[in-house]
Amino acid sequence: MVSDWKGKWALVTGASAGIGVALAEELAAGGTHLVLTARRLDRLQEIADGLRKKHGIQTHVVAADLAKRDAPQEIYAFTKETGVRIDLLINNAGFGQYGEVPQVETQRLLDMVEVNCTAVVHLTRLFLPEMVARRSGDILILASTAAFQAVPYISTYAATKAFDLFFAEGLAEEMKPHGIRVCALCPGSTESEFHAVAGQEAFTAKNQEPADKVARTGLQALAAGKSYVISGLGNYLGAHSQRLVPRRLVTRVAANMFRPGKKVR
Repeated sequence: MVSDWKGKWALVTGASAGIGVALAEELAAGGTHLVLTARRLDRLQEIADGLRKKHGIQTHVVAADLAKRDAPQEIYAFTKETGVRIDLLINNAGFGQYGEVPQVETQRLLDMVEVNCTAVVHLTRLFLPEMVARRSGDILILASTAAFQAVPYISTYAATKAFDLFFAEGLAEEMKPHGIRVCALCPGSTESEFHAVAGQEAFTAKNQEPADKVARTGLQALAAGKSYVISGLGNYLGAHSQRLVPRRLVTRVAANMFRPGKKVR
């Protein structure tokens, strides 16, 4: 599967932890050269150095905060300056925040939309024209099982992931005539820093999927030409079974699960 990108360059956002690191490791093991970006330069450099030594690939790192409107352009400019041609763009960066909307800082919510949605569109738009021109290239976008329904108390996050899913699915069909594959990866609860950062550790499922399994699932689906994939059979059944139930009831059940004072068991 990863041989599709052997000797090519991939750009991975949010590459300092969790699924981002797992994606980088999976690609590096298959001989893919990497441009890694996230906010923590020291952490990025540590990961890049380790992958370069272990797998004999080339790496570049660029620190960028995708909550800043100019960050995607800075990342794109970095690839131009270093002469790197990106054949695989992985829009992995994203975060959530638990709590009722009025209790979450306004800027936190706006930054979430910026990172989870705006930066995804911006980076995709920057790299896509060159992929179209050469009639080759791949894009993986991290969505979530939260994309399939409204989720009270992480309402903004779920809405951004629905955006990511629909954007990826629509783009996949648009780009098919140009020979470009686009896929949305929809993981459920995964071993990462996500839940701690989002402040929802009390609602973290005990049976989390390993990040490396999620990464492999996404890359395999992209290589197979799928427009989306849900990682894990239980997550797949859960995401699609809600279609059989009235939407309001699904939202009410989710609210009961995530309401303050409750815990996942």
